[in-house]
Amino acid sequence: MTKLKVFFITVCALMVGLTGVAQAKLEIVITEGINTARPIAVVPFEWKGTGPKPDGLSEVVAADLMRSGKFNPIPLTAMPQRPSSSPQVDYTEWASLGVEALLVGTIAPDGLDRYTVSFEIIDVLRGQITSGTQVLQNGQLVTSQDHILDARTSVISGDQFRQYSHRISDIFYETLTGQRGAFMTRIAYVTVNHNSEKPYELVVADYDGFNERVLLRSPEPLMSPSWSPDGNKLAYVSFENKKPQIFIQDIYTRAREQMTDFPGINSSPVFSPDGKNLAMVLSKDGNPELYVMEIATKRVRRVTNHHAIDTEPSWSPDGNSLIFTSERGGRPQLYSVNLSAGQVRRLTFEGEQNLGGTFSPDGKQVIMVNRTQGNYHIARQDYPNGSMQILTQTALDESPSLAPNGSMVIYSTTHNNQQVLALVSVDGRFKARLPTREGEVKSPSWSPFLR
Repeated sequence: MTKLKVFFITVCALMVGLTGVAQAKLEIVITEGINTARPIAVVPFEWKGTGPKPDGLSEVVAADLMRSGKFNPIPLTAMPQRPSSSPQVDYTEWASLGVEALLVGTIAPDGLDRYTVSFEIIDVLRGQITSGTQVLQNGQLVTSQDHILDARTSVISGDQFRQYSHRISDIFYETLTGQRGAFMTRIAYVTVNHNSEKPYELVVADYDGFNERVLLRSPEPLMSPSWSPDGNKLAYVSFENKKPQIFIQDIYTRAREQMTDFPGINSSPVFSPDGKNLAMVLSKDGNPELYVMEIATKRVRRVTNHHAIDTEPSWSPDGNSLIFTSERGGRPQLYSVNLSAGQVRRLTFEGEQNLGGTFSPDGKQVIMVNRTQGNYHIARQDYPNGSMQILTQTALDESPSLAPNGSMVIYSTTHNNQQVLALVSVDGRFKARLPTREGEVKSPSWSPFLR
């Protein structure tokens, strides 16, 4: 494989999607890992109104928690009862099924297209011990609530059920794991449909594929999306003017700004953690090298200077260094460069190649594409040096992007001779696919936490 071919394979993954519809274009299909997850129960919320019950809330929450790879909600048919509040729970029945925690709640009408949603997260094992017992509180005996891990009430509008479902999932996930949930995040991607006049579409959607919005349609390739730290903008590469140019686009107003138009390669834009700079790959001075651009002034500073190809920059969480792919050792491997001192250090040695590195949010691990015996798989390595774990066994894996809580990796892979997206947990246990209903979908980018 030539250097030029390796370069374009590793930096030019394409993304596309479709306009918003009621049904998600991407459908998450779980392929592995549920049997080892923690058993829980998401009980359908009780409807306290007289008209038709609003659909979907508990179903969305159960799907979220299952897709996290951490939890295995038991099916409705296995539930011994349908409580809507903690006093109604028979803890012995649930404990006999091995259920660790329950989510119960109610939905009540609260005016025109307004609803009051109340829920409780209940520790089943603790409930067996403390439920109904009396404890001394402020000099008075009260019923113990120690088994209720969280309880909240909110008023939402009719079009907020799906968003609030993700919010409940985030609360449940953090309550049970101590780690922030990432269900209210979004993904960006490109789908490619060669039957269309403009086959390339840059799309953003909820993490589960719902609420898609097309940001850009183009007859030419779109590449390398990257989220701004506030989640309001995307940087990407477009060939719509018959050459690579880097743009930044607001995902809400759709206003965009051209950032580069240098001769040669303009590729791999990545926002710095403070949102003030873009790391990128330019070949304007000859060889493809890493540069950093100050967004406000568009001034660029060269970071690397080597006769080999340097590409695929990714920022450290503190913004002080970049990891990148380089052939300076003969084959593509991962290196780091300190931005103030300019010192370069090799990070990977295992396998034939290591590409497309990205830091975990805590900076303690690097997710990458590892090639061993000709197979490209997603891998994880402790940073800066440590043992490597291969996470996937799918085909031609590339373009890994981490969830902002560091729990899951979304990446591009091949399934049934089509490029699709896939998910894998950072421990490699949980796996899922996100095939599209038409065309191909590539180059995923997971958003930061969104307000």
